[in-house]
Amino acid sequence: MECKVEKTKNANEVELEIKIEAEKFENAIRKVYFQSAKYFNIPGFRKGKAPQHIVEKYYGKEIFYEDAFNDLVPAEYEKALNENKIEAVSRPHIDVVTMEKGQDLVFKAIVQTKPEVKLGKYKGIEIEKIEYNVKDEDINHELGHMQDQNARLVTIEDRPVEDGDIVKIDFEGFVDGKAFEGGKAQNHELTIGSHSFIEGFEDQIIGMKIDDEKEIKVTFPKEYFMKDLEGKPATFKVKLHEIKKKELPELDDEFAKDVSEFDTLKELKQSIKEKLEKQNADREKYEKQEAVIKAVTDTMKVDIPTGMIELETENMLKDMEQRLSYQGLKMDQYLKMIDKTEDDLKKDYEPQAIEAIKSRLALEAIIKAEKIEATDEEVKEKLEEMAKNYGKKPEELQNNENIKSYLKNGIVSEKAIEFLVENSKVKAKAK
Repeated sequence: MECKVEKTKNANEVELEIKIEAEKFENAIRKVYFQSAKYFNIPGFRKGKAPQHIVEKYYGKEIFYEDAFNDLVPAEYEKALNENKIEAVSRPHIDVVTMEKGQDLVFKAIVQTKPEVKLGKYKGIEIEKIEYNVKDEDINHELGHMQDQNARLVTIEDRPVEDGDIVKIDFEGFVDGKAFEGGKAQNHELTIGSHSFIEGFEDQIIGMKIDDEKEIKVTFPKEYFMKDLEGKPATFKVKLHEIKKKELPELDDEFAKDVSEFDTLKELKQSIKEKLEKQNADREKYEKQEAVIKAVTDTMKVDIPTGMIELETENMLKDMEQRLSYQGLKMDQYLKMIDKTEDDLKKDYEPQAIEAIKSRLALEAIIKAEKIEATDEEVKEKLEEMAKNYGKKPEELQNNENIKSYLKNGIVSEKAIEFLVENSKVKAKAK
């Protein structure tokens, strides 16, 4: 393989002209023929038994070119990038120059490269003081959650529905006199005051008694996930079956014993306080890191290639698609619900993608400038931690260079962030 590299007129972009020996191209064609021969049905031959030259004569000599190209080129392209120390940040634009049996395969690849970063000030950055203190109301809020989780449900039969009650209802919704899809349910459990239904619906349940039937009139929000119902008035026929109310336990020592390993309410409160203090400390640390990184990216100069942004937004969409799958949703269903296209979503993600790229490039530049490294011992420690988390032995991972490289990058990035925080200055919070 031969490769010539030239810069294009565009910033952070190069053109590679790659020549692959005719013999390699011929071998790739031969490989594709053997992989696909069984699909060819040519008169005079049993299916899949026609020789290569007969298949080429029958279908045209170019029949295997595209598949041979796709089989051969990716590895050769990667090899060319590595040999020329090119850090590609976009998919290549490929143009074939020569693709002919018996000749060298020649193609050009235009690709965007990692941009140069000019750091501004990154030592002695001033950030506002970030501090979160645990208040009594925070502790009481946590206790309230614990009370709610340990409440018992009491059936109510001698009064109508009140705010806060949990009811079971049948309902069916109508718009313009016609029932609509998804507007019907039986024995639906609803907490009055939860605002989980259309605004105004729950308020009209208040005052109903068991076995009461009622027509409830509401209007769908102007921005509703089902576009055909947006802003439309609707009538729901409702029947009430059951009323229940949560009965909260008393906040005393017995409660502490029932819900925790502590013997007194005082000890439980202290434990909650310590947990919240730890959460606040983690939050402070994270926000300080975000603040210093933002300050660095605001002062640095970098021209981010469009292809780099495209790849970042695509990766964000893939992450989102995976999260949606955990909820039993597909991307096309979600897009329909929010009335957007995939391109719309990419555009929405673009500012976030640019910030993520800037942060990554800034850290890489600081790691280089400050010669930050990960020691073998640090990598070993992280490797052992990863092995433990995945239920494996460290020996199973230690020969995997990709994993070691991933861990090393994580360590140096953490060190770079710590460096920024340690070398920052805290100023009083603006009033």
